[in-house]
Amino acid sequence: MNDGTSYQVDHYCLIVGLPEEVDHHSSQALRKEMEEQLGRHYVRRIVFDFSKTRFMDSSGIGVLLGRYKEMKGRGGDTVLCGLNEQIRRILKISGIPGLMPCCEDWQTARDYRS
Repeated sequence: MNDGTSYQVDHYCLIVGLPEEVDHHSSQALRKEMEEQLGRHYVRRIVFDFSKTRFMDSSGIGVLLGRYKEMKGRGGDTVLCGLNEQIRRILKISGIPGLMPCCEDWQTARDYRS
C-alpha cells in the first residue's frame, strides 16, 4: 500500500505495520487489505504495530474493534505493540487495552501468552 502500511505473516500471525496516520481514508484501505490477507492465510493472531503511527481517529478504533471481534469469533486474538504516548492515550480513552494486550514490539506480541 502507498500509505506505509505493511503486512507480514509469521507463525500463524498477521503483523500489520500501521501507517503514520490511521484515519478515515487509510482505515477503508486497511479493512479491505486485511480482509484479503485473512482470506489468503490461516491466522490465529493479528498484531497491530503502531511504531510508525502518530495519529489515529475513531475510524482506526473501528478497525481495531472489528478485527478483534472477527478474531475472537475464529478462536484467535489481537495484540497491539509499538504504542507511543499519544496513541496509548487514545486507546485508553476508548477502552481498547481492556480487550487487547499491549506489548513493546511485534516479536513479543507475536509470542504473547495470556
